[in-house]
Amino acid sequence: MKITDLMIRETMIMDLKATSKEAAIDELIASLTASGRINDPVLFKEMILKREAESSTGIGGGIAMPHAKTKAVNEPTVVFAKSNQGIDFAALDGEPAHLFFMIAAPEGAGNTHLRTLAALSKLLIDAEFIGQLMETRTPDEVTALFDSKQAEASQAKKAEKEHADMNEGKDLIVAVTACPTGIAHTFMAEDALIKKAQELGVNIRVETNGSEGAGNVLTEDEIRRAKGVIIAADKRVKMARFDGKPVLQRPVSDGIRKPEELIRKALAGDAPIYHSSGGAEAQEDGEKSGIGSKIYKDLMNGISHMLPFVVGGGILLAVSFLLEQLAGADHPLVQLLQTIGGGEGAFHFLIPVLAGFIAISIGDRPALMPGMVGGLIALNSSSGFLGGLAAGFLAGYVVILLRKWFAGLPRALDGLKPILLYPVLGLLITGTIMFYLFSPLFSWLNLGMVDILNNLGTANAVILGLVLGGMMSIDMGGPFNKAAYTFAIGVFASSGNTNGAMMAAVMAGGMVPPLAIALATTFFKQKFTEQERKSGITNYVMGLSFITEGAIPFAAADPLRVLTSCILGSAVAGGLTQLWSINVPAPHGGIFVAALANHAMLFLLAVAIGAVISAMLLGVWKKPLESKS
Repeated sequence: MKITDLMIRETMIMDLKATSKEAAIDELIASLTASGRINDPVLFKEMILKREAESSTGIGGGIAMPHAKTKAVNEPTVVFAKSNQGIDFAALDGEPAHLFFMIAAPEGAGNTHLRTLAALSKLLIDAEFIGQLMETRTPDEVTALFDSKQAEASQAKKAEKEHADMNEGKDLIVAVTACPTGIAHTFMAEDALIKKAQELGVNIRVETNGSEGAGNVLTEDEIRRAKGVIIAADKRVKMARFDGKPVLQRPVSDGIRKPEELIRKALAGDAPIYHSSGGAEAQEDGEKSGIGSKIYKDLMNGISHMLPFVVGGGILLAVSFLLEQLAGADHPLVQLLQTIGGGEGAFHFLIPVLAGFIAISIGDRPALMPGMVGGLIALNSSSGFLGGLAAGFLAGYVVILLRKWFAGLPRALDGLKPILLYPVLGLLITGTIMFYLFSPLFSWLNLGMVDILNNLGTANAVILGLVLGGMMSIDMGGPFNKAAYTFAIGVFASSGNTNGAMMAAVMAGGMVPPLAIALATTFFKQKFTEQERKSGITNYVMGLSFITEGAIPFAAADPLRVLTSCILGSAVAGGLTQLWSINVPAPHGGIFVAALANHAMLFLLAVAIGAVISAMLLGVWKKPLESKS
């Protein structure tokens, strides 16, 4: 498939009008929407911004490649655009971007499409080609240039193979490239490393961890012969195979911008020797992060794996509570749903899964089993979520400690570590500490916390509701949002899935932002663009469904006004649920589980009041389009 099969003329913008990064993204998305290539501009923009939050797709050299792979895309498409004046896109080299390639890939994008996008990425590191692109004036010129260049690239591929054959007996280095989406940067880094290796007369093999899986997978023989290993990746890759080799771990952007430096360091063995524990460890962080961010990453790994159990089990429980009101507690369907979703089914796994995946984030696979068993001990001892958190961190660091203890063992015994030493000793140490120390301690803390919450006076309950509701809007899916939601889940589970007071606060707080955006774009139309007004309609559905993330694109575009307005409205909604003693015995669902609340109409009223307050604040505060600075 040719690149120009995806880069259709109708979507090209030869004179981009935008003057800011956000406006450029909006203009590119509008082109996709107008051509019918995407079905949900709001979701697509959310995914684009999520990718930008991980690292800028302004790759330098005047190029930006915002991209997303999502169900919002109907057909794989690349939107080409030129900006004559240049736009600050937070590029890696600090220079403005002039050429834009917005890549829209559907969730089920076929291998052919992904390989074509990879071919596009490789062309964009050719400075001469970029110069030619800057000179184009019409979509036809762009298409002709790409067709010609892709034909040249095909010939270059043959030359690359001949180069590898000629260097068969020379020093070899191996590399792995990977980026979070696996669409663009992965293959640009691959091509940059290969081209620079050819210039330096070095034999190199590069494995790509792209959207379609690993490509050009390194063989055991190649790894054995390699003088050094380059890992240019922003996501985890398999590392155990590089045991005993000098491994240089860098961001994928360094593979694109600094290929010569990486190759020379790898050839000289100027890199730390990687020591595997014998398991299938994943890549370590190339940059040492702070303790806080490390703890947060480990915690989020546990929470993200736990959430499917929360949502799946919680919705089934919610349905069972609804049916119970109609058919009675002894109805077979009610009992079935409560068994599947509740304490004998999905909810039984919440704490073990939370603990296990916190542990695996810290100590990798050897820590999973001790972490899950520690979580089970916490569950059975009533130490609840606090005990589960402790079990996860305990198991992870126990395994790290064991690795250090056994680092001096003869290499002949390496095979015993992951199958005997780590599981047996990890389980013994974690289980013993949990049983005799952590479980009693956290059981006391957990039961005390539940008792305090059950006996809160109205004023204190309202304050807690204000805080939890407001936290749901601070970062809309980030650390504060997840902390509030996890706290509410912990109270809910510890109460036997009946005390949903805190759930009412966080659910109301989380529903407010998208509903407020929807109302503001409806009643203050003159202050939003046509695209924003269309996106605002989608937020009605997202808000009613308790999907806070629907407001993210608006918050990213105008953080001060949007976040401040939403936080205040969410706090009011959360506080009202506690003032009116509302209980929602379901951990997710929004309006679809509102009927389960003890005061359903009051719950909906709390949400409505919060949403109206936020919408009014935003509508009044936001400047009209014509006077925007």
